[in-house]
Amino acid sequence: MGKKRIVKKSGGEGASGTAASSRTGKRKLDSGVLFVEATYNNTKVSLSDPSGNVVTWSSSGSLGFSGAKKGTPFAAAKVGELIGERASQMGVKEVSVVVKGVGAGRESSIRAFSTKGIQINGIKDMTPVPHNGPRPPKPRRI
Repeated sequence: MGKKRIVKKSGGEGASGTAASSRTGKRKLDSGVLFVEATYNNTKVSLSDPSGNVVTWSSSGSLGFSGAKKGTPFAAAKVGELIGERASQMGVKEVSVVVKGVGAGRESSIRAFSTKGIQINGIKDMTPVPHNGPRPPKPRRI
């Protein structure tokens, strides 16, 4: 009934950590750009190098929050902590923050990120603002 599974015990060290920690250990950065996209339903945080190439990212949905809990400040703070920890493992000393969106997690994700000891140079708000908005509906004919 199928193949037998043989588990070999290694004499040295055990598992070297999770997949996320092994991914982030390869790259070393001094400074970066932190992008925070806070919508009503979710909060996405990504860290990139100064030229704009994304190094690591996470969102409140990818951490296991579901439904209305994804848009809460608590979920955004957890995302900020995770990205802050990954950034400190990479050796990031300073970041500039770009915020986009009007969600509840705007401020809490940045506060949680800054608790990891990384200096924040500046915060820039790039929330898109409509010039005129959509076309209004036609008047009702009764």
